[in-house]
Amino acid sequence: MNSTTALFYVFSAVLLGAGFGVITARSTVHAALYLVLAFFSAACVWMLLKAEFLAIALVLVYVGAVMVLFLFVVMMLDINTDAFRENFWRHFPLAGIVGALIALEMTLILRGGFDLGTPKPFPADVANVANTKLLGIEIYTSYLYPLQLAAVLLLIAIIAAIALTLRERKDSRHMDPSQQVRAKKADRVRLVKMAPTVEAPPAPPTPPAEDKV
Repeated sequence: MNSTTALFYVFSAVLLGAGFGVITARSTVHAALYLVLAFFSAACVWMLLKAEFLAIALVLVYVGAVMVLFLFVVMMLDINTDAFRENFWRHFPLAGIVGALIALEMTLILRGGFDLGTPKPFPADVANVANTKLLGIEIYTSYLYPLQLAAVLLLIAIIAAIALTLRERKDSRHMDPSQQVRAKKADRVRLVKMAPTVEAPPAPPTPPAEDKV
């Protein structure tokens, strides 16, 4: 076993442990930090595979932007996660069945792979071609249909997120953009004339003192 294989097993073990910590952590902040560790471990695995562009993109995009934003949102909202754990064992059988089906589907896909026909050959000077160029050649030739499928799924997720955000709820505050555009200065500011001095209210009358016997 060489050093590359040993590092692969180490980073893979850390990645699996961090993924298990994400779903078992009681604190939402701790789960997010475990996910950051999982992203770093996955980036190290990409580095071992000599895919430096993917590793840097994973660190910059997910760790540097998405997870930092997620941590800010979690810490500002202060979500009570105890309510989410109620009736956990009652829904556990259905969740286990769904998880087993997803694992079975992933196993079948990974074993069979995508039947995309004969891939186009790499350029003759493949050793002198940049990593990002080779990645673009593979994505837009051999894996074009999976890329389009992922793009459609992301588009559906964006539309669903916008629809959930714009729905009217009694406990949410929202603004109408058309009313904001039609707003005028007179509608925003109202000048009220007031007297420079205000007379003090008269003092209440003092009750008469009672004679002591």
